[in-house]
Amino acid sequence: MGHTEADLAQALHTGPFHLALRAALAVRGLPLQRVQHHLAHRGIKVGVTSLSYWQQGARRPQRPESLRAVRALEEVLELPGNSLLRLLGGDHGRREAERPQSRSYRSLLDASGTVERLLAELEAPADGGLHTVGHHERIRIGAGQELLGRDSQQVVRAHRDGVDRYVAIHHGDPGCDPSRVRVSALENCRTGRVRRHRESGLVVAELLFDARLRAGETYFFGYGFEDGTGGPSTEYVRGFTYAGGQYLLQVRFDDGALPVRCRRFAQATTGAPRGARTDLTLSGRHRTVHLVEQGIRPGILGIDWDWD
Repeated sequence: MGHTEADLAQALHTGPFHLALRAALAVRGLPLQRVQHHLAHRGIKVGVTSLSYWQQGARRPQRPESLRAVRALEEVLELPGNSLLRLLGGDHGRREAERPQSRSYRSLLDASGTVERLLAELEAPADGGLHTVGHHERIRIGAGQELLGRDSQQVVRAHRDGVDRYVAIHHGDPGCDPSRVRVSALENCRTGRVRRHRESGLVVAELLFDARLRAGETYFFGYGFEDGTGGPSTEYVRGFTYAGGQYLLQVRFDDGALPVRCRRFAQATTGAPRGARTDLTLSGRHRTVHLVEQGIRPGILGIDWDWD
């Protein structure tokens, strides 16, 4: 089914970005190779593969050079100025599109592949035989805007017999030195094998339970990661592969480094638009913000913040 000008106008109005770009390409009848040629004439180099990923929604342009390419695409495709850039900005327009992210889409993809390899080394199945009933996660941000560490209290339910461990994953901010990240078994567990990957800032740790669980049994345990080795932190993100129970995320800031704005967000997948945005207000003498999700669905939840 072909796209019409009316379809294009609607897509530019409602988004998301990749559907609007796809509609514009179809209505203008331009193959990606021709689009690349037009961009090159404007001094902008972008690969056909990247353009293809953008229109499929597999990646989102975020870097400054990518945003310049999107601005040029609006000219090449004869679209109103900022009509595509606006769709990259979610609720906050172009300013949000240009906001630097803690981790690029590519780095998250690379980290995902590394996690799979590290889990394979630990012979850990994807779901670990456990469902999360409840998870309370506390994040601490230091005076240097760095991620100092995080603690978790978690209740899980076994869905098969013999489960005796949980594998926790820590993904540090850019600049993180995994060799200096410490794993702490805080309640009802002890630390087993730990794997680290410097390039992606990953630490994967076994937490061994005090007993083997039978199917249907629940277990409560606590653990933490002490970091403080990365650069300025601007967000904390938690991905969920499976549906689960309640999730509470709390971020605490040092009095000497308070953000000017905090927001919660949700994403369907890595690289997808951030939606469900809500401004959060720092509260209490401990300067915290939090989000609560009663019933976790597969996807991504997080809180991000601006320092200035």
